[in-house]
Amino acid sequence: MQASPTSDGNERGRMPRHDQSSAEHSLPNSMRISEIKARALREAAEYLIASRQAERALSAGSHAPAFRLRDQDGVEVSSELLLRRGPILLTFYGGSWCPACAFDLEALEKMQSAVVARGASLVCVSQQTPAENRRARAIAGVTFPILGDTRGKVASQFGVRWRIPELLRDLHRAGGVDLPTFNGEDSWTLPIPARFVVGSNGIIEYSEVDPDQTRRSDPRDMLPVLDQLSRPRAA
Repeated sequence: MQASPTSDGNERGRMPRHDQSSAEHSLPNSMRISEIKARALREAAEYLIASRQAERALSAGSHAPAFRLRDQDGVEVSSELLLRRGPILLTFYGGSWCPACAFDLEALEKMQSAVVARGASLVCVSQQTPAENRRARAIAGVTFPILGDTRGKVASQFGVRWRIPELLRDLHRAGGVDLPTFNGEDSWTLPIPARFVVGSNGIIEYSEVDPDQTRRSDPRDMLPVLDQLSRPRAA
């Protein structure tokens, strides 16, 4: 799971455990959409692990790319302005179609007051459309902003954008994950699940990148990092 340096992935790496000669997956008629989705996420994780793309993500000590993105309501959010107030806890979010992503948003919402108490800002970055991000916020019941990163430009700068290979796209569609619909564009790219803590000086102090979209670590692990960055100033 570690933090280290990504490109958007040119479908490198050996496809794990299925026949690459066929672009079609034989799916039993009785298989429910949720089961197909679970299989799609599992095989995507295997592909990401095999391709080692997560190892190329930005790591602690790197300078965080600056960004200006609009939130779910069209309000522009600038990393420069956020850093003037304090550190940023930045999380990259796959989408409302991803069960683990929804649980992660809920876990982050529960600790948002602890983040704010440490003088930091919590923001989420997603490649989804504004409408889909509004829907995701409503479903997860979160109050922090979800910023729209069209075609994953910011995700690419952080080294966490990847492209779903052709072989897995039919499986994703069959599982209800039609990314062109959710994201409003047809690049079939996503952010690898990732979290970063950026200090007020723009340096990444914590980096966590996990190619397995089916799980998330406890976000409270980042609080000690914020404690170090946000110690009260001496009177």
